[in-house]
Amino acid sequence: MPVVEERIACVHCDTVVAIGPLEPGQRASCPRCGNLLTACVEDGLSRVLALALASLMLLALANSFPFMALEAQGLEKVMTLPATARELYAQGYGVLAVLVLGVIVVIPAAMLAILVALTVSLLRGQAAPWLVPAGRLLYAMSPWSMVEVFVIGVIVSLVKIVHLAHVDLGIAFWSYTAFGICFIATLASLDRLSLWQEIEQCTS
Repeated sequence: MPVVEERIACVHCDTVVAIGPLEPGQRASCPRCGNLLTACVEDGLSRVLALALASLMLLALANSFPFMALEAQGLEKVMTLPATARELYAQGYGVLAVLVLGVIVVIPAAMLAILVALTVSLLRGQAAPWLVPAGRLLYAMSPWSMVEVFVIGVIVSLVKIVHLAHVDLGIAFWSYTAFGICFIATLASLDRLSLWQEIEQCTS
């Protein structure tokens, strides 16, 4: 049988590369810039599903408990992720409130929900007309997810705030930090080419 090759464009330099079938553990890199194009991981979908479910549980915890408490001059303020958006909205920053809640909670949660639905359907071999639109929506939302930016921003802010007030980090802070790590690991374990190949096999 002839070897079936897939053509994929490098996201860094736009070089189109023909890639043949890969064995588990093998990787393909761009010959021009060395960027990783695709990797064949054994049980890759199962790993993505496990990480996505863990991320969803951590995100639920992060939205259910206090994020941090600030105390200064006898006044104490307890913050939660949903309350942060409500506070911004109450102060007249409605657009900012929607953006903050969207990029740190809503969009990551939607991406994880799509990933769970995709991986479960693909692992079961269930063809569905929504698989292709769901895959496109997943990658379209990816640039708008700023979980790691939020975590880094909070850590930098803590360095400045700790000199002005007493700060107690809540369960939600550690849960969201763990969620950020798990969320990044989920996306890093998801190989774009392998996912689309699985969708094509399932829908063909």
